[in-house]
Amino acid sequence: MNFDIEPLKKEYEKILQEISNPDVISDWEHFEIISKRKKRLEIIFEKNEELNRLERQEKENTNILSSEEEDTELIQLAESELAIVSAEKEKLRKHIKSLIENIDKEEPIIKEGPVIVEIRAGTGGEEAALFAENLFRMYSRYAQTKGWELNILNSNRTELGGLKEIIFELKNGDVYSFMKYEGGVHRVQRIPETEKGGRIHTSTASVIVMLKPKKGKIKIVPAELKIDTYKASGPGGQNVNKRESAIRITHLPTNTVVTSQTERNLAQNKENAMAILEAKILESIEKEQEEKTKKERKEQVSSSNRPEKIRTYNFPQDRITDHRISKNWSNIEKIMDGNLDPVIEELQKKLN
Repeated sequence: MNFDIEPLKKEYEKILQEISNPDVISDWEHFEIISKRKKRLEIIFEKNEELNRLERQEKENTNILSSEEEDTELIQLAESELAIVSAEKEKLRKHIKSLIENIDKEEPIIKEGPVIVEIRAGTGGEEAALFAENLFRMYSRYAQTKGWELNILNSNRTELGGLKEIIFELKNGDVYSFMKYEGGVHRVQRIPETEKGGRIHTSTASVIVMLKPKKGKIKIVPAELKIDTYKASGPGGQNVNKRESAIRITHLPTNTVVTSQTERNLAQNKENAMAILEAKILESIEKEQEEKTKKERKEQVSSSNRPEKIRTYNFPQDRITDHRISKNWSNIEKIMDGNLDPVIEELQKKLN
C-alpha cells in the first residue's frame, strides 16, 4: 500500500450506508454533496489500484533483471519496461497525493454534467466558416453515438453554408468529462473546393467548452442586464423573421455580451441567451480562481479549454495530430464523421 487510504475506505463505507437512506435522498442538497464526495473517493481508489498494478509490473521486471536469465531480448525488454513503469509510477504517486490533499477543498476535483460549446470561424475566410461547420457536424455525430441531447442556442451561417459562429448545449450524460478536451484552436490543412489551383490552405476555428451552471449557482440581478431585441437575420443579411425575436443581453458588471436568434420565439431566445450568459460568467469566475489558487495546474488548464492551437486536421496526408500529447491518427474522414472516441480516450489517459 502506497498511501494510508484505510480511513478513506471507512468513510466510503459510511457514505454508502448514508446514501441509501430515504431521508438523505429526499434532502437533495446534502445528497448532492455526499455523492460528489463518493466520486472523489472512488477516483482515489481507482488510481491507487492502478499504482499497485504498476508496482507489481515493476517487481516482475526487476526479478527478470536480477535472475540468471540469458535471453538477451527478454532482458532488453525488461529494462525498457522498467524505465517506463518507474516514470509512470512516480507521476501517478504525485497525482494520488494531490487528490488526497485536495479532497476537502470546496471546489470539486471532478467537474461533470452538461456543457455549452461555442465554435467560431477563425482565420481563413469562407474556408474557416466551412471548417467550423465540419467541427459542428463532428460533435453532432459524436453526441448521437453517446446518446446526448443537442440544443442549438445561437448560430450565424454564411451564404455557402459555413458557420461564422454556433453555440449549442450538450446534455443527458456526463458530457463534460468527454468534451472538456476540445477547447482551443483547431487548424485544418486542405484544398478548398473553391481553390482552382489545387493549393493547400490553412484555416482555423476556435472551440470553447463551458460547463453549464446548475440552476441557482450563478446569481444574476435583472437590474444589471441591458436587453435589446432585433430582427433575426440569415446569410447575406436578409431578414428571416419580420418580428423582433432575436435578443442581445449585456451583463453590465462584466461587460459580457451574448445573443440568440435561433428560435422564432423571443422568450425562447431569451432563455437560450441567459444559458449562454450564465456559462460565460461561470467560466470567467473559474478562470480567476484558477489563476489565483491553481498555478501548478496552469499548463493543464491552458491545454483543456483556452484558445491555444490544440489540433491539426491534415486532409492531404490523412492525419489528425493532437499537439498536447504529440499523437497522430489516420482515417480523418471517419473521425470527422463523429468517431471521436479513439482521440478522446487517448486524451483522457494522458491529460487526466
